[in-house]
Amino acid sequence: MAFEERPINADLPSVASAEAPPEKAEKTAPAKRRRQPFPTALKAIAGLFLLAVVFLVAAILGGRGGGSESTESPAPTSEAPGAGAQAPTSQTSDELGYPAFATANTTRVGGGDAASTAAGVALATYPSSEPSQQPAAVTLVDAGEWRTAIAAAALMAAPVGAPVLVSEAGGMPDATSAALSAMDPQGSRATGGAQVFAIGAADSPDDMRTHRVKAGGAAGAAAIEALREKLTGSPPRHIVVVPSSSPAFAMPAAAWAARSGDPVLFSGPESLPKPTASVLKADPKTPVFVLGPSTAISSAVVREIAKLSDRVRRVSGEDPVANAIEFARYSEGSFGWNINDPGHGFVVANSGEPLGAAAAAPLSASGTWGPLLLTDSADTLPSALRGYLLDVKPGYTTDPTRAFYNHVWVIGDQEAVSVNEQAEIDELAALAKIGGEE
Repeated sequence: MAFEERPINADLPSVASAEAPPEKAEKTAPAKRRRQPFPTALKAIAGLFLLAVVFLVAAILGGRGGGSESTESPAPTSEAPGAGAQAPTSQTSDELGYPAFATANTTRVGGGDAASTAAGVALATYPSSEPSQQPAAVTLVDAGEWRTAIAAAALMAAPVGAPVLVSEAGGMPDATSAALSAMDPQGSRATGGAQVFAIGAADSPDDMRTHRVKAGGAAGAAAIEALREKLTGSPPRHIVVVPSSSPAFAMPAAAWAARSGDPVLFSGPESLPKPTASVLKADPKTPVFVLGPSTAISSAVVREIAKLSDRVRRVSGEDPVANAIEFARYSEGSFGWNINDPGHGFVVANSGEPLGAAAAAPLSASGTWGPLLLTDSADTLPSALRGYLLDVKPGYTTDPTRAFYNHVWVIGDQEAVSVNEQAEIDELAALAKIGGEE
């Protein structure tokens, strides 16, 4: 059968051009990266983004409407935000010199900010052209509070299935509004009837049934766990404790929380917050996994946790890139990704974008289900990440159609992960011939 040559993400509507209000400044947030100039072609493609969202919402809502004229709305299947409502023209592709948004083994969700990225991920996970493709609820997180955003990723896990969208205290970004309208959550028994879970100060629609978690930080994370337990009716199988002042070390927990539903709680480097301690006391038999090195969460804190919980383990690497890889490799019982062989999905984000980890989390609970890996540079792939991807690089001997494959989601625009870096990731994920007869 002949297949049309097109990017694998060529049908999902884009939301990356919607401009969100600037995120709130936060003392512990990493410094903003220096902006790089955008190629002309990328600017041209970006101009299509918002228009694509308008067409998407009109198509989906119009297809559900009860007007006298009935039209079929096209299903937005899997286009990386950034490619617009249609594939780039051949002229644009020639100008780019490289397929910047999708390659054979990678798909970029290229939002220029966390709100746009989260909207793109949510629509990739829930295309919503049919009721069966809609989430029952969504989670709106505060752009100024990365901690509760990461913790809220646990609400993406079954049975709740609420993708993360980014909002703000003063209003909802256009990209978020468009994605929320397109997904049109209706609530369900699994969501307690809520259509929206609003975390902290995140603005939410007045016309939707909303369950609000008012607290932020460690208290907010503990409140999200209480909500998760109420909705699911079951205690956590595991608990992940991450650093509250080292966001890059905490980021990989969002992907695991979305996959497993395990709660993410926070600790300072030298002290355990009371809200975290209270959750640990309530579930003393639940295994606790501390993510990050002793420089981020000290051994004294781990000993304090051990007094509250029967079993405590640390999973760590010396830097954020190595830490994410160690977590991807780790396994103990039913905890951990245990990805040490080919045939998996992966998500790659910039370690300087903690809110991006929450935005990308739904990709780890659907599709090719995979861990979050980190790069600490927009231009150069870290050697540790290159080595890991080489370790799990897929291969075949005689028949590539019977092989295992890797696929990598790349999160953010080229200022987070450059086109050249994406190209290198694509090569590392590509299926390779490893011997046998030609």
